[in-house]
Amino acid sequence: MALLDHSWLQLLMAGALGLVLTQFAFLGHEASHRQIFASNRANDHGGRLLAVGFAGISYSWWMSKHTRHHGNPNRVGKDPDIAVDAVSFTAEDAATKRGLVGWFTRRQAWFFFPLLLLEGVNLHLHSVRSLVRGGPRPGRRRELVALVLRLALWVALLLWIFPVGLAAAFLGVQLAVFGLYMGGTFAPNHMGMPIVPADAKLDFLSKQVRTSRNIRGGIWMSALMGGLNHQVEHHLFPSMPRPHLRAARKMVREHCRVLDVPYTETNLAVAYRSVLGHLRTVGLAARDPFDCPAARSMRFG
Repeated sequence: MALLDHSWLQLLMAGALGLVLTQFAFLGHEASHRQIFASNRANDHGGRLLAVGFAGISYSWWMSKHTRHHGNPNRVGKDPDIAVDAVSFTAEDAATKRGLVGWFTRRQAWFFFPLLLLEGVNLHLHSVRSLVRGGPRPGRRRELVALVLRLALWVALLLWIFPVGLAAAFLGVQLAVFGLYMGGTFAPNHMGMPIVPADAKLDFLSKQVRTSRNIRGGIWMSALMGGLNHQVEHHLFPSMPRPHLRAARKMVREHCRVLDVPYTETNLAVAYRSVLGHLRTVGLAARDPFDCPAARSMRFG
């Protein structure tokens, strides 16, 4: 950044910074799972520094949301990651969409990756909103002050370094890459895997393994995805540090084979194809009630 001065090539640095901040978010995720330090207190302090100070995400909001996800992955009504959002994850939700929202839902697979470019902004807004509107909890005010101060100082720093237009573009590219990288990493973990009905009864092993997907690619994929490529093992042993997940994978695969529990592992391209296929299938449930596929197929001209 120092060498490029006010050149628009600074946008390449903005993209690189988006990648770096996502890696800090991955480390904050590991701290929230008590993977880094032996002490819970040290993990919380480290997690807040990494998540709030570097990534600009509320640590307490993430802890609450992610803990509920781990307890009931892909379970309707309990997993916040498949709750009603910009996209629909279940056919029942999609079937309620009408008008412009219904039009969007029917095409949500096409909009998925463009939407991820806004996920960085969405994460920041959810973080601030959860701290402003959330109930009383220890350290809420301190975290809110730290988060707002971090965001304000970052914007002020960019305006001090660059002209207004370049500063705005730099921030936009950094947030877009951050959101795309974060969302693109978490999406293949569970999207396209079985959705668990609210009243279904599953044992712990089946609940965690059947709804999770591993991504092949070895040590490079682990570095790229912050260890989340070993999603099955991460859900079975959430406090296990990243370096040990790969070793645990062999034992888990064999155990699942013996018990005849489906163990899903694929490459990243196939995982994304499954994600988009799921979104496309769910989106069809939002079909216009006045649209008759048979009549449409017989139209001329």
